Amino acid sequence: MSRTIKIKRGYDLKLVGNAINEVENLELSTTYALKPTDFPDLTPKLILREGAEVKAGEAVYMDKDRPEIKFSAPVSGEITEVRRGEKRKILEIVILADKEVKHVDFGVKDPLSLSRDAIVATLLDSGAWPLLVERPFGVVPNPKNTPKNIFVTGINSAPLAADIDLTIKGEEENLQAGLNALSKLTDGKVYLSLDGDAKPAQALTQAQNVEIVYFTGKHPKGNPGVQMHHLAPLNKGEQAFTVTLSDVIIIGRLFTTGHYNPTRIVAMCGSEVAQPKHYAMRAGANLERLINSQVKNENSRIISGNVLTGTQIDKNGFLGFKSTEITVLPEGNTPEFLGWILPGFEKFSMSRTFWSWLRPKKAYALNTSMHGEERAFVMTGIYERVFPFDIYPVQLIKSIMVQDIEKMEQLGIYEVIEEDFALCEVIDPSKLPVQEVVREGLNFLRKEVG
Repeated sequence: MSRTIKIKRGYDLKLVGNAINEVENLELSTTYALKPTDFPDLTPKLILREGAEVKAGEAVYMDKDRPEIKFSAPVSGEITEVRRGEKRKILEIVILADKEVKHVDFGVKDPLSLSRDAIVATLLDSGAWPLLVERPFGVVPNPKNTPKNIFVTGINSAPLAADIDLTIKGEEENLQAGLNALSKLTDGKVYLSLDGDAKPAQALTQAQNVEIVYFTGKHPKGNPGVQMHHLAPLNKGEQAFTVTLSDVIIIGRLFTTGHYNPTRIVAMCGSEVAQPKHYAMRAGANLERLINSQVKNENSRIISGNVLTGTQIDKNGFLGFKSTEITVLPEGNTPEFLGWILPGFEKFSMSRTFWSWLRPKKAYALNTSMHGEERAFVMTGIYERVFPFDIYPVQLIKSIMVQDIEKMEQLGIYEVIEEDFALCEVIDPSKLPVQEVVREGLNFLRKEVG
């Protein structure tokens, strides 16, 4: 019998610009890009060079420290450019796409009839292995590690999130095949977390080879770290894998069709989008044409991902490897006369600084203004209002800042990654880049003791 867990602390940030429940199949983009920067603490090494022809599912680069982990092209075509940053760091590998996608054929397979080693080999060879995330540290998993449990999150509680029902519509067979494959990767359980505040689709409630758990409450109930904390917390030396529903479908598609096809449902959303809707597109797609046709205001910030954890991109940027949102907000770079003294009915605040707290269900058209500069990091108790872990968040952040490994471990760093602190960053009166601090701490700890 399924369980229901209520998340008592959190916050649903309501924003203007939800995507309507329609899906448009986006035409094949002219160019696509692989972005090693999508993966924290990774040193990429090129397998193919500029000018090479590539098929969808063919490895383009690998992890220098773990060469068995490969990253494959989402489409077929020619590698036209390798864009680098400081110290020749690889930022993007650009592919000029063919008009018709050619795939590497990995063969149609039934995951339940395969051994764990065979499934791991298929995921590694196809480039689908990086769809998984290993906890602690939130990195691409080590194929040699057998996870204690696997957590599949069927909840997307982030602001303006893509609709889960649209994500799985027509993909029911691939979804179950992906869950079957995951069940062979662990000796423990595969937990499927569903939204207890909604009515999940039948394909989710009747999924096989998983343990279904319902979560109710507010964001971040959809974060796998929150779900793990309440179901099966990690101890030092243990590993668990997490994966989103979109990525389970891509894994399942690999086994049902024999092709690596990272097509997912993406919500184009935000107050600056002319017609917010859902699109079916492949990971790494160039977004210039879509942005030019849909963004209303030139002075806008474009985010691959959601407003809490996404990455800013240019108007000719590319969709991130795991992104299921393209969010567009107005830039907050214009002065505001007497902004601090007006009632602020259109401003979001959790501290009742503005009168908007009288309208708790209001959706805001927020801009990117920080409303102040970085200040002293003091104890306010505000983090605890939105942080649903039995962890002291401020003390943990301070231990990361001073790189006190013993304190970091005692305060629970193995249970969190940067996305778990996203709401803390939004409401932080000190204006600290909290997620950046947490990621730096995780990378430091992984190098020292990982």
